[in-house]
Amino acid sequence: MNRPFPHARIALITGAAKRLGKSMALALAEAGWDVAVHYHHSESEARATVDQIQHMGRAALALYADLASPAEAAALIPTCIARFGRPHCLINNASLFEFDDGQTFRTDVLERHMAINLGAPLTLSRQLYEAHAEGDVPGVIINLLDQKLINLNPDFLSYTLSKAALETATRLLAQCYAPRLRVVGLAPGISLPSGTQTEADFAEAHHLTPLGHASFPEDIAQAAVYLASAHAVTGTTLYVDGGQHLQSSPRDIIFKS
Repeated sequence: MNRPFPHARIALITGAAKRLGKSMALALAEAGWDVAVHYHHSESEARATVDQIQHMGRAALALYADLASPAEAAALIPTCIARFGRPHCLINNASLFEFDDGQTFRTDVLERHMAINLGAPLTLSRQLYEAHAEGDVPGVIINLLDQKLINLNPDFLSYTLSKAALETATRLLAQCYAPRLRVVGLAPGISLPSGTQTEADFAEAHHLTPLGHASFPEDIAQAAVYLASAHAVTGTTLYVDGGQHLQSSPRDIIFKS
């Protein structure tokens, strides 16, 4: 593979084929990073993202893994190192987002959310730590969280529990992995339509924040670029949501319009 910048920094982004993952991949490439684009179901979109990055003059590679499988999650960073290079930045972006609440909760739904939203990031983070030796330039892990961790409501119960656990893990791993790695959280607001939300409902809900808008994909991408190079930032979460987390709500924003 042609690498025009042999000593470039490498970012591995899970779920980078589309949506926020793609926006972050393109922004990091524009900022001078080479990018490993992880995907599960979205192979064609992942390869299109790789093509866009390569047209920007950066190196890129699509990597498949089912993060619900502990074995496949455990193989992702070794595969990235063997085929592309050792990541300096890991963005745990891939996420399961399925509705449940206290009345519809099932253990298997919780287990699926925990496997993808918590177990896989923990596995990838440990392997990144093991791949970085003492004395190297510190690497960075960015965990995608959610503004609703401050503005709690009972919708998407299993998803919220998994993200709350990941937010706690962000602080714990920042302590455990220093000084080899920084570990930070990035919490978007409503940035793109989700689930059954229509474009009209999304547009209306997007304005229900103190700033009159929540976050756009480019806002999250810019924040990721900042956190990837913010060498004094670790163990904390950056909320990029137009102030959405400041407003209490009895229901998830996806149901408001």
